[in-house]
Amino acid sequence: MPSRRQLANAIRALSMDAVQQANSGHPGMPMGMADIAEVLWNDHLKHNPANPDWADRDRFILSNGHGSMLHYSLLHLTGYDLPLEELKNFRQLGSKTPGHPEHGLTPGIETTTGPLGQGLANGVGMAIAERTLAAQFNRDDHEIVNHRVWVFAGDGCLMEGISHEACSLAGTLGLGNLTVFYDDNGISIDGEVKGWFTDDTAQRFEAYDWHVVRDVDGHDAEQINRAIEEAKSVSDKPTLIICKTVIGFGSPNKAGKEESHGAALGEDEVAAARKQLGWESPAFEIPDEYYQAWDARERGAKLEADYDARLAAYEKAHPALAKELKRRYSGTLPDGFDGDALVKRAQEKSEKLASRKASLAVLNELGPELPELFGGSADLAPSNLTLWKGAKAIRKEDFDGGYLHYGVREFGMGAIANGIATHGGFIPYDATFLVFMEYMHNAVRMSALSHTRVIHVFTHDSIGVGEDGPTHQPIEQLADLRNLPGLATWRPCDATETAAAWVEGLKREKGPTALIFSRQDLAAQSRDDAQLKQIRRGGYVLKEAEGGKPELILIATGSEVGLAMDAAAELEGKGKRVRVVSMPCTTEFDAQDAAYRESVLPGDVRKRLAIEAAIPSAWYKYVGLDGDVIGMTTYGESGKGADLFKHFGFTVDNVVARAEKLLANA
Repeated sequence: MPSRRQLANAIRALSMDAVQQANSGHPGMPMGMADIAEVLWNDHLKHNPANPDWADRDRFILSNGHGSMLHYSLLHLTGYDLPLEELKNFRQLGSKTPGHPEHGLTPGIETTTGPLGQGLANGVGMAIAERTLAAQFNRDDHEIVNHRVWVFAGDGCLMEGISHEACSLAGTLGLGNLTVFYDDNGISIDGEVKGWFTDDTAQRFEAYDWHVVRDVDGHDAEQINRAIEEAKSVSDKPTLIICKTVIGFGSPNKAGKEESHGAALGEDEVAAARKQLGWESPAFEIPDEYYQAWDARERGAKLEADYDARLAAYEKAHPALAKELKRRYSGTLPDGFDGDALVKRAQEKSEKLASRKASLAVLNELGPELPELFGGSADLAPSNLTLWKGAKAIRKEDFDGGYLHYGVREFGMGAIANGIATHGGFIPYDATFLVFMEYMHNAVRMSALSHTRVIHVFTHDSIGVGEDGPTHQPIEQLADLRNLPGLATWRPCDATETAAAWVEGLKREKGPTALIFSRQDLAAQSRDDAQLKQIRRGGYVLKEAEGGKPELILIATGSEVGLAMDAAAELEGKGKRVRVVSMPCTTEFDAQDAAYRESVLPGDVRKRLAIEAAIPSAWYKYVGLDGDVIGMTTYGESGKGADLFKHFGFTVDNVVARAEKLLANA
């Protein structure tokens, strides 16, 4: 039977071999954290390689995702469906071992990591999800939700500001199911971090109200095991285990140096490391006795079988709860959920109101119907109207709720919401002002990159914000969001489109949605049943030209749709044939078949004018060379919203003038 150190050396060997073969990657962290990983995965982690997605497994997150070969080595050695050939193809096109871990690509990877600190924040979200599900479904006689979240993190994760946002909130919530291992190796790519990172990390986390285990030798299995046991004994606080490690452990010339951080060791150094570690096997060869010692499939099957037995007993005692828990984990919406009816009710009310208020009306209907909704706002609930009537906020003392006050932590909020979604059992939505999307932009990008089912709510969507001035008036953010592949961005023009946008976001199982809402009131538009169904297609004809084929098409979103309708009426009074297209979601419109897109924007109608109170860049693809765009080419100003719209040319007179100029140019 190999010793613990020898088992850890299998990780080191695979990691340095894969990085060397790719001539790309980060061997130092996997070699430095191998001993910690060996103890955690062999003695404590609750998982089943044969079924990476079983509900009550522990979640393991590699926040310092540049060390991905650590994770891939663990998955391979313990019996996941990650054959050796995939490790040999590390960082190669089409492999299941990309440079940083990607959720949905590699079995056993819980979340996509790489941008430092976000994996840690995802872990906070997963811990929140576990505690909340436990509060909602566990009963005195049946503990059906009971698992832990384990995070590996490095200096970079803790230097990134998101770590403060997420870890501060984790301490406030007392997430005793969360344990973070801090790889305190003192080295980053630039060298020794003591020149730029001298925080007292232990005191910092104690100030967050975390339990901290200090000065653990990250290469001593007994110390590591004791630290983990101590963490498991603390139920009312998250735990930080500070592990002193040597980056590149085993490399005789590069251990403890930045040279081992982000580049292959080199063939000579790999050979020297093998000798120092006493590893005699050739590259990528693991002796059978090591595979046998690492194999977690039998233990994993027993753990899952135990859960299945507990679930069967739970189903017998609480059949309705068990059915609901299974549905929640499956991600399917409840039987009888009727999004079309919700949209139709909104149309029938025909109310003039801000889309943020229309959104709240939708949430007031959805909240009681969809218990999987998990909402939250970055300290702006009274403004972005996301706290629906009857919603209950979770607290350290009581997790039986479905809402979270994130505080002023936009970036942390976005990454935590990603973790809640990836954990399963919830459809989270978060919220802030659109201009502050910039604080959380990379978390939204990670939602899109990893196809995470999150709804990001952004209100106060334009210069209509008014007196707060250009610091709070979004100009370029809509274009930024629309440019993210995999993100569906909706900017509805009234209460009906708002309801439709919410329904489409909820139905979208593979990817995030951004909902963009106004501060100011928006006029209700009339629609027939066919138009109601076409909203989901992202763009549709809201008003057809009178008197024949259109000679001009006005395209608009959000608050500018009402403006387009008013301008169309005036133009038609002058004998012009004008079609108005509402395009609340360019992503969905672009995904439609060519015939439908042609029916909305026929190629032989070349005079097109797009109107949106944001930068115009996204609209030139729709208006073409013969078209025009009325948008924002500067930042806003401080003043009443109505005055600003007039000042920047979002008026009927200006739209009519620009349209007439287009029509006059043959």
